[in-house]
Amino acid sequence: MNLSCQSSILSPMANCGRSIGFAMRLETDPKPALARLAQAFEAAWGVVGIGEPLALALGHPIPGLRMFPAMASGAGTIPSNQHALWVFLRGATRGEIFDRSRKVSALLGEGFDRADAMETFTYAGGRDLTGYEDGTENPGPDKRVGVAVAGADSATPFSSFVAVQRWAHDLERFNAHSQDRRDNMIGRRIKDNMELPDAPASSHVKRTAQESFEPAAFMWRRSQPWANNDGQGLEFIAYGASLDPFERMMARMAGLEDGIPDALFTFSRPVNGGYYWCPPLKDGRLDLSLLGL
Repeated sequence: MNLSCQSSILSPMANCGRSIGFAMRLETDPKPALARLAQAFEAAWGVVGIGEPLALALGHPIPGLRMFPAMASGAGTIPSNQHALWVFLRGATRGEIFDRSRKVSALLGEGFDRADAMETFTYAGGRDLTGYEDGTENPGPDKRVGVAVAGADSATPFSSFVAVQRWAHDLERFNAHSQDRRDNMIGRRIKDNMELPDAPASSHVKRTAQESFEPAAFMWRRSQPWANNDGQGLEFIAYGASLDPFERMMARMAGLEDGIPDALFTFSRPVNGGYYWCPPLKDGRLDLSLLGL
């Protein structure tokens, strides 16, 4: 038996993506649809995540999995819209995403309804739509597995937890500031991505410095931008062996820790959020044994 994490979690970023949230269909047993997905979903398609509502409906709570917490502070509202199931599809072209979306919908059939979907893409070689490099603080190749994947001796071996949070950017507001002001809001110079040692405490880099938490809040970020007729922003996606690092970081960003909100809130706002457990692969297919399947 070959047990491993879902390979797309650690794979290089794809050109295109689609982040999809599913709700359980009312008065329908989700097991047959979930079993079909587990048998047919190919690791190269992307990542599958199980929300707490689905785990509870199956009668098998997953250790460490919980609902995404709504928060409120002077910076604004951080909403939760927890789905039962999350699928992130990846591909080289939108055509691949289209085909894979249809396959997943057919597999889930009568068990689930699509509740949310967002097309994502790689922008300017891996930058956020603000123009700044994204994921600069990601762990290197020698550490990313330990950060993103639970160990063999854990309660959820070779699986991951993921925080998915959509942010909507007001780029006109952001770009109305001078370049120096924008650099200080982010905490890095856009021209060379160098961190500004004298950036204000509210800068995004200062608010989210992973080593500044106790314990350190390391995550494996795989975010991608989105843009459509309703706006634009970032589909924030962060994997970890636990959900705790993201939650501590989000509380600090909101100013709940010390009353200093992240400057990100001056031009962007979160519009949804969910937590999911990403089961491991067994012989290349989703292993849902912890869910009784």
